[in-house]
Amino acid sequence: MFNHPDIAKLVLRLSVGILMMFHGIHKVIHGITGIKSMTSSAGLPEFFAYGVFVGELIAPIFIILGLYARVAAAVLGFNMLVAIGLAYGFSFSLTKHGGLAMELPLMFLIMSVLIILLGSGKYAVNSK
Repeated sequence: MFNHPDIAKLVLRLSVGILMMFHGIHKVIHGITGIKSMTSSAGLPEFFAYGVFVGELIAPIFIILGLYARVAAAVLGFNMLVAIGLAYGFSFSLTKHGGLAMELPLMFLIMSVLIILLGSGKYAVNSK
């Protein structure tokens, strides 16, 4: 009765895509100055910061549509690995509430891996 894996895949894709797109839209509106400084501080070229638009705007649109969702989820996952490395240095520090400081990007990373493993399901533009 409750076995609907394609609906679960759709909910996962929509959740990841829509929630991540809010982060991308924020960066379009307010800029990526902070990310540029983080990439420079890490010894990377400043133009690498523009990759955030691919990871937080373009990839989520593909994930939402289910269009090459596995590839888009891999892009988003890579984006989250870079974000974790730049912003948190892969340290497992805790917040004052007891959660991991890097909890949100880590959750997006894990959800991206799930999309890679599960695929987009039948409710997708290029479903198989």
